[in-house]
Amino acid sequence: MSAEACERGTSGQGSVGQGSAAQASTGHDSLAHVSVAHDQTLRTQLESLAASNGSPEWLRRAQAPGDDSVRDAAVLMLFGKGGQPRTDAGRAESSRLADFGVDDVDIVLLQRASTLRNHPGQVAFPGGRRDPEDDSLVAAALREAREEAGIVPSTVDVLGQMDPLYIPVSKFQVTPVIGYWAQPGAVRVMDTAESYSVYRVSAADLVAPANRGTFSRPDLKITTPAFDVGVLKVWGFTAGILDFALEHLGWAGEWDRDSHIDIDF
Repeated sequence: MSAEACERGTSGQGSVGQGSAAQASTGHDSLAHVSVAHDQTLRTQLESLAASNGSPEWLRRAQAPGDDSVRDAAVLMLFGKGGQPRTDAGRAESSRLADFGVDDVDIVLLQRASTLRNHPGQVAFPGGRRDPEDDSLVAAALREAREEAGIVPSTVDVLGQMDPLYIPVSKFQVTPVIGYWAQPGAVRVMDTAESYSVYRVSAADLVAPANRGTFSRPDLKITTPAFDVGVLKVWGFTAGILDFALEHLGWAGEWDRDSHIDIDF
């Protein structure tokens, strides 16, 4: 083959390669555009949740007394992307959530150490009491998230906060802070005296009807929403906030409110 033919052949292969690269680039750009659009949609939904000034009616019944016994606290409701469902019911629910672009959304939850004085062994959002050095409730939520779950505050976009809710049993007035995890990473137990386990829990696992029900505490005379997501069972304050949030965001489906979830302590 002549040098000219070789040159033409190389040039021709180069043209085919450039065309394939262009097609691949176009496809990648299209996927990236969809991803950005979904991220913006999620942010907008979370901002709406923060601005709703809403909360479960049964949690609003308790009014904080006007004395020094009430302590301010904050929790971080941290939504990220990249999580995968752990349960069969959650995996089945993913296709429905894909229509909203939130099939890979997750929320950070932890199980509190059984040795804690307040709410031992319960599942909760990262968070805790506002300390004197915290200049705001948001700062308190971010500090606690770092101390309990290894979440770097600079990776979190704070989108707002919900109205505070009073918890009579611990005398905390708790403000849920809504965050979007712009740079999600691994979570881990930072202090075993504080937390037993910590997970990024898929929204698909939380909204799956088979994973939902109610839980009753006769000693406290309350019945609350409950979630069984395999690795954790959620009830009480945290489950109430999750139930309200999932409904407000439009992700929740119909579930059996007569179904009971057993939770051992």
